[in-house]
Amino acid sequence: MKNEALISAAKTHGSPLYIYDADQIKANYEQFTEAFKVEKLKVHYACKALNNQAVLKLFKSLGAGLDCVSIQEVQLGLKAGFQAKDILFTPNNISTEEYEEAITLGVKINIDNLYTLEYFGMNHPDIPVYIRINPHLMAGGNHHISVGHIDSKFGISIHQLPNIERIVQKLNIHVTGIHVHTGSDILDADVFIKAAELLFSVVERFHTVTHIDFGSGFKVAYRPEDLHTDIDAFGKKFSEAFNDFCEKQKKTYTLEFEPGKYVVSNAGYFITKSNLIKQTTSCTFVGLDTGFNHLIRPMFYNAYHHIENLSNPAGEKKVYNVVGYVCETDSFALDRIISEVRKGDLLVFKNAGAYCATMASNYNSRPRPAEVMIVEGKDYLIKRRETLEDLMRTQMEVEINY
Repeated sequence: MKNEALISAAKTHGSPLYIYDADQIKANYEQFTEAFKVEKLKVHYACKALNNQAVLKLFKSLGAGLDCVSIQEVQLGLKAGFQAKDILFTPNNISTEEYEEAITLGVKINIDNLYTLEYFGMNHPDIPVYIRINPHLMAGGNHHISVGHIDSKFGISIHQLPNIERIVQKLNIHVTGIHVHTGSDILDADVFIKAAELLFSVVERFHTVTHIDFGSGFKVAYRPEDLHTDIDAFGKKFSEAFNDFCEKQKKTYTLEFEPGKYVVSNAGYFITKSNLIKQTTSCTFVGLDTGFNHLIRPMFYNAYHHIENLSNPAGEKKVYNVVGYVCETDSFALDRIISEVRKGDLLVFKNAGAYCATMASNYNSRPRPAEVMIVEGKDYLIKRRETLEDLMRTQMEVEINY
């Protein structure tokens, strides 16, 4: 997206501001779906990455289903117009009450522990379910986002397959899908191939399975020089393995994926303004009108976001520590080379479409930013900036004698 469009949106809607490029999201989704040459393909967008209603409706218009990890995400998906049959509910460590609500809503349910599998078999034997397998593969760009290793809380261990079979046979459970997810920021396609080989061996044990879900985790480029998953090459290689399995089984399975970051990350931009430039004995700080309350990934994951000065792109290159206004350590970037930053300059964080706005908070009693969608050059306000009144809305005025 051109800098002029970002500056124009910031002038109209203020900063800090999240901006999403609808055209880029469409291009990402179409490239992803076209990469796989299989008879049946279903893509569920992982809405935890970015769950604004405008974004959900965009994915619905593209023909995607929805991957949800909470009952609230399910409700948001239904509100956006998704049909229950197109929503896959893949929670973790939730109550039976939340499962019961999901059953009432009619969505597809993915089970990741033996206790819940038994619960469904004894209480809802007529409901088809997916089973999430933990393959014990260490994968992902950060230990926080590697979820398929042996110590992960996610999924049922591949070594507990005999227990799964026993419960399924004893309680006559209809297993319609087998699911695996190894982590995020995976570059090597062979990791997926290894997961596929394991999952195929599981699928062979359940004749009722018709859907095989490989989650997601494809790597995107955060730095200009970063490597990323070549989805076209991956799709070709993976399709061959999947089609070979279908032919071996003499059965047509539906191949499923749940991309989130891959389809929205590079379509997002976070616009901020420099409040001050502070020179110390060791470094120069750029203090912004935001903090980790709005963009937590650098502090939480040590994640890199490329930063550019929109107001002075041709300025002399200087080295800065870019920090926020939260009242504790609040660093976005250390020793980062950026075109000279002046008070009031607009800076943009790239790749701010995934796990940025959805992870924002009201820490330090700061309102969360507005969000804008740009469609064919026109910007639409899709979430207004919060106010103090919004922060106070759920607090009760009560008379307490202290």
